[in-house]
Amino acid sequence: MTRTFNFYSLQLKIKATWSENLEKLESLVRECEDNSFILASEVFLTGFAYQRMQEASDFGKIATSKLQELSVNKTIGITMIEKEGQGYVNRFKLFSKGRIIHTQSKVKLFPLGQEHLHFKAGKIEDIKPFMVDDVKCGILNCFEIRFPSLWERLRGASVIFIPVAWGKSRKVHLQTLTRAIAIANQCFVIVSSCAGSVYARGSCIVTPYGTVYKNDSKEIIKAEVNLGEADKMRSHIDTGIPQSIATESRGRV
Repeated sequence: MTRTFNFYSLQLKIKATWSENLEKLESLVRECEDNSFILASEVFLTGFAYQRMQEASDFGKIATSKLQELSVNKTIGITMIEKEGQGYVNRFKLFSKGRIIHTQSKVKLFPLGQEHLHFKAGKIEDIKPFMVDDVKCGILNCFEIRFPSLWERLRGASVIFIPVAWGKSRKVHLQTLTRAIAIANQCFVIVSSCAGSVYARGSCIVTPYGTVYKNDSKEIIKAEVNLGEADKMRSHIDTGIPQSIATESRGRV
């Protein structure tokens, strides 16, 4: 079956003024074609903002409203800092058709970045495939890609979103792991990484064959893909991953 989509990975530098980040995100999203999948990097809007967590959570509400508007004809993924109970989580949100259709809090917190001191960990049970219309998707948030047991939880997904804020000195790890996930899970992978001086860049779109679309000098990386290639790969090289089923209903939060 031929199912053609435009995938976009955004590769942007986080600025100190959060409203500028939101304006930049809005500008680039508007450049992307309708009916596309768009991914922004981990906590792009505010950075990790450990000293301003409540403010970041409040700003996330403003950003959420704007992204709902922008997603009327597009699917947009990003992570935000959000308050949960007495603590905070690093939460992925997927917007489509003007709604939030999936949320998922980061489970594996990066100790070198002291994330475990500032965020509550999500539940591993939440790492599982979900539907966007008839496309089975999954999400791994940055450090989570270092755990192959989590790749296994997303077997069967046709598309895996990977937002990251990856250190420049470990860029080869990002490139190797994300390509391995696409090959091992026989799926498409969309990776969005920050573009600041300390970050790896490395934003890309990877096919089930391991072909990588990337350009570290651009803010937008685009690939037109046929999702049927994932099923084709699974049919020719049978590792037990089920082919996608186009009749499942859209997932909800």
